[in-house]
Amino acid sequence: MSKQPSLYVFPTKEELQKNLAAYILRAQTAAIKRHQKFRVAVSGGSLPAMLNHPALIHSPAAHWNAWEIFFADERCVPLDHPDSNYYLLKKEFLSHLPHGAKPTVVTIDESLLGGPVQEIADTYEQQLVKYFAARDTVKLPIFDLMLLGCGPDGHTCSLFPGHELLREDVAWVAPIEDSPKPPPKRITLTLPVVTHALKIAFVATGEGKQEVLRKIFDEHPELDGGEVLPCALVNQAAGDKVAWFCDEAAVKGVQYPKKSSL
Repeated sequence: MSKQPSLYVFPTKEELQKNLAAYILRAQTAAIKRHQKFRVAVSGGSLPAMLNHPALIHSPAAHWNAWEIFFADERCVPLDHPDSNYYLLKKEFLSHLPHGAKPTVVTIDESLLGGPVQEIADTYEQQLVKYFAARDTVKLPIFDLMLLGCGPDGHTCSLFPGHELLREDVAWVAPIEDSPKPPPKRITLTLPVVTHALKIAFVATGEGKQEVLRKIFDEHPELDGGEVLPCALVNQAAGDKVAWFCDEAAVKGVQYPKKSSL
């Protein structure tokens, strides 16, 4: 059986951000040593703002020009639309990087908006193929790091509880046209791609996450044939490749063993 995910708990947002920055920079250093690039997939929500901290933004250890940033999921809206994960990342993180920092950022193709969502997903997958390897030489892309959020319903990326997309095991990028959360049309990395990453970091903060984190860490519905939440599926499949960064409010009542330092 795989080793278990790590659940890190910090007393303040400041401490969480500093430790998250240290974790990201360690992943970056190892990646650059392996293949001179740092390939990271980022989700939206509250995550981009958590990256905006001097410990990451102004770290002398950050090699921004080696970063290749992809989106764990994206909404099918223009890139300057408030619902766009790219727009959010640009506003909360990219625009704060030091002068001269030029990470590669791989966005959806705006010219395809208004057409089939499948085409947007296929084109984004072709972008991944270009960066990772020819589709017929690797079964799955291997991201150096996934930076993910956890919705109050236990969803991550645009992988929602009970959705048929959770069973997708061929495509790297899949379309979704019936997202339970607006906007309904999105693309998302599939579960096998997420769990294939070398490292996966979830960030979950605030008392609004207490109930879902108890379900993810303390309940085991798979033992009686019940539904397993998407975040818990990632935990199960990726084991000790997963690290959760939470504040004390989010984990109140969670029985799972907690750690206070990396």
